[in-house]
Amino acid sequence: MNAVFRSKVDGTVKCAALLLPCVALLTLFTAPRGNDLLLIPIGLGFLATALVFWVLLSTSYELQVDRLVARCGPFTWRIPLAEVTDIRESNSVRSAPALSMDRLEVVYGGGRVLIISPADKERFVAALQQRAAALSPCRKASAPHVYSQ
Repeated sequence: MNAVFRSKVDGTVKCAALLLPCVALLTLFTAPRGNDLLLIPIGLGFLATALVFWVLLSTSYELQVDRLVARCGPFTWRIPLAEVTDIRESNSVRSAPALSMDRLEVVYGGGRVLIISPADKERFVAALQQRAAALSPCRKASAPHVYSQ
């Protein structure tokens, strides 16, 4: 049975998502009439708004029988659970399919890292540990690793 976990969303991301369409609409209604060249940046503003909402509404993490699938707008990551070796908390600012700074690093495939931000971290970690054979039971650590092998 697959388990789907939505991404936690920080307030700054929510504000940006609400501000972007407001700016696009304001530009549309205040632009001088008769200048067709203004339609290009206005159209790009609406495309950017659509992309932001797509990312906001679609970012999730699905634990399937044999893999973790992370989705974020037009991007998808597929990680075999057999390759997952560690999961730990992170405050990395690297680009990732995570809409919050309350993040987890999933270490897999010889040291590669995927940064995610499930809304229910505890439930996600428990579900991942049940499915990933290489992960040991969850234990708190004193270093940056909170969930470790």
